[in-house]
Amino acid sequence: MDDGAGGSSGRPDALQQGPRLRPPWGSRRPRNDASGAPSPRPGGATYAALDLGTNNCRLLVARPTYDSFRVIDAFSRIIRLGEGVAASGRLGAAAIERALDALAVCRDKMHNRGVTRARLIATEACRAAENGGEFLLRVKETVGIDLEIVNRETEACLAATGCTPLIDPEAEGVILFDIGGGSSEIVLLGRGRRGRRGPPEPQIRRWASLPVGVVTLAERYGGIE
Repeated sequence: MDDGAGGSSGRPDALQQGPRLRPPWGSRRPRNDASGAPSPRPGGATYAALDLGTNNCRLLVARPTYDSFRVIDAFSRIIRLGEGVAASGRLGAAAIERALDALAVCRDKMHNRGVTRARLIATEACRAAENGGEFLLRVKETVGIDLEIVNRETEACLAATGCTPLIDPEAEGVILFDIGGGSSEIVLLGRGRRGRRGPPEPQIRRWASLPVGVVTLAERYGGIE
């Protein structure tokens, strides 16, 4: 796994510009208290996670329970944002429109659910496309969502964080395969470290990210082999 480091490192269907009722959605992190735990908000916080991938746009909205989260809304749509990027090096006009439409649905869901904390990320298609930055600016201006392009290490870490609670507590380690539309992450995980509150933290021993996914493979070899 030479591609990665050795250890852990630790936004309506009709797109119309209107008056903005709140600041643009962005990658806002919760404030922490002295113990490192998220500071409480009166009435409780509502969290959102959005993943704009090469093939899919996914959103989860959740509220905290005693020791976990309860999903109160979700959205998933195949948009194939990365269609043609491997050949042209650019996000195509049709793919951009599909993404804007899906992101507008996500924006409305977050607004209707009163989301107070959000992490909104874009992955391989936006990393690889030479007009990825232009696309993010258009998303911010048109939809009101401020996306964050994450690097491959962060993508691997987020996948590991989501899967760590599923690890058999008797297992000494597991190998995680996260196969996406434009990249695939392989992570070697040890037993998760249980914190004072919330899910266990991942213990990443090794990781690698490959620029290969279902969209890139289909465009290179689909219908041929």
